[in-house]
Amino acid sequence: MKHSLLPCILIISFVFLSTISVDSAEKKKPRINLRPYYKIVPLSEVENIPNIVIHEQKENQGFFGHSAISHDYEVNIIKDDKVVIDHATGLMWHQSGSFKNFSWKRAKKWVTVLNEKSYAGFSDWRLPTLEEAVSLLEPNEKNGNQFIDPVFDKTQSSIWTCDSNVASSSLKLDRAWSVNFIYSLISRNDIMTERKKVRPVRISSSK
Repeated sequence: MKHSLLPCILIISFVFLSTISVDSAEKKKPRINLRPYYKIVPLSEVENIPNIVIHEQKENQGFFGHSAISHDYEVNIIKDDKVVIDHATGLMWHQSGSFKNFSWKRAKKWVTVLNEKSYAGFSDWRLPTLEEAVSLLEPNEKNGNQFIDPVFDKTQSSIWTCDSNVASSSLKLDRAWSVNFIYSLISRNDIMTERKKVRPVRISSSK
């Protein structure tokens, strides 16, 4: 009887260990590295951004689309400040951000003040690049009427990125890219007249 049970025990043990190995492999998926530095992004380059799905172009201003990244979010409180860590990209996000709309220039100033206060103990917060901001766009509405995960505060329905754009009518850097979570819209906006909110980001030290 003992000998007849031995093959069954070995098979069950193999299946169990295989399951653990698969789970471990899934948890150790390679991080998706998104561009962390400022760039002038022409309209024609947006469609070629990695890990993005474009649905259609909005006239000559931008695109409707969403991210193709499977996120692994973790909400954390560090020194009484709430952050969201995305283990899929290695980014740490401000869980909310500004509650007021700012011009692009004022948005950068808001981040400077945030760093002076060392939000969550860090002083390297910045405006996200277009690639980073677009990574937050979900394919479906998840947070009320917004295309963003509910781990984030939905007050920041439209945010600035650090990336700029040149208007076709001039050679001046008079536009910057933004992401709108209500319309799942990636658009370029006038840096003087348009007002958006801020959701700062930094590279997590655990990356």
